Amino acid sequence: MNTYDALIVGGGIVGLATAYQLLERQPRLRLAVLEKENQVAQHQSSRNSGVLHSGIYYRPGSLRASNCLHGYALMLDFCRKHGLPFDICGKIIVAATEDERGQLDQIYRRGLENGLAGLRKIGPEEARDIEPHVRAVEAVWVPQAGITDYGLVAQKYAELIRTAGADIFTAQQAKRVVEDRENQIIETQDRVFRTRLLINCAGLYSDKMALRTGQEPEVRILPFRGEYYELLPERQHLVQNLIYPVPNPNFPFLGVHFTRMIHGGIEAGPNAVLAFRREGYSRWDVHLRELAETLGYRGFQRLARRYWSDGWAEMRRSWSKTLFVRALQHLVPEIRSADVVPGRSGVRAMACNPDGSLHDDFLILEKPRVINVCNAPSPAATASLAIGETVAERVMRQLT
Repeated sequence: MNTYDALIVGGGIVGLATAYQLLERQPRLRLAVLEKENQVAQHQSSRNSGVLHSGIYYRPGSLRASNCLHGYALMLDFCRKHGLPFDICGKIIVAATEDERGQLDQIYRRGLENGLAGLRKIGPEEARDIEPHVRAVEAVWVPQAGITDYGLVAQKYAELIRTAGADIFTAQQAKRVVEDRENQIIETQDRVFRTRLLINCAGLYSDKMALRTGQEPEVRILPFRGEYYELLPERQHLVQNLIYPVPNPNFPFLGVHFTRMIHGGIEAGPNAVLAFRREGYSRWDVHLRELAETLGYRGFQRLARRYWSDGWAEMRRSWSKTLFVRALQHLVPEIRSADVVPGRSGVRAMACNPDGSLHDDFLILEKPRVINVCNAPSPAATASLAIGETVAERVMRQLT
């Protein structure tokens, strides 16, 4: 039996950042990370747009806002220290029509409340100086926004964790948790681990893992797939860096946008459609039991009733390239269907409350010998080192 002071379930960017921050504070800690895939960071950590988020969208005073701002600074320092690629290119958030100005004002004020420096409202001429092909009646310039490769960041975390003497076990899925008088015992398909403290960073399965630890979160994880298109090389001049729409106040997602990727190319997307399994990266990927659990959850039923019209529009865009491109043309009218080809997809883990609302903040639950990270949506990648700090502080309090 492998025995540790702390064991993290989930080798994504949040679990790895937590391990890294723990070892920074206590290098002699006996620490292990369990990851069910053959490599770390195979899901949300590597299947995202790679944006370094500024913190403009998040409710002032929330964990998302404070951890994003602090985590952004930590991430830049980490990338500089370890030679990881990043580019602070800035982005514009665009009101493409007059009726979007009010929502743009709200975003601008929220950014100011969150302390963003250099934030500016700009007119259509200056917007087109930044993005020559954009449609804008007004925009917000966000100089802090940038791009990186979070898959590479997570791999660097893993490298440093191993160098520090901790263990990362891949192809080890935590299937059962048993508590004895002093330890948590974690059983995988072929091994048994004992730990003084268990940390759940299981992402898309964080709610199920929390239940295995004997803690029942009120939220349920719902999987929403985001699909991307890629601009053909000869049309990539239409986008310089990052172009975001004004979010739809009636739908809890940012909307399709344009992102320059750190290794080259332009992605357009993502949409937001219900995935038919928690790791369902295509519309054909179905897990009947997981789908039944989602559809049978009263929180999802209430969410679906509230957003059925926008949700149906997202689903139609998933099946229709024409409709997807039409959404892109709202920002860049010159885009044509022939300019884009299908790209990759990712699945967001969204925590839904029983009342049908999506939980609008990070959610970290704690009990003796267990810490459950039950909700870590965007900007969790940008904020990963800050989240890791927060969890590490709780771990050290329990272990001392």
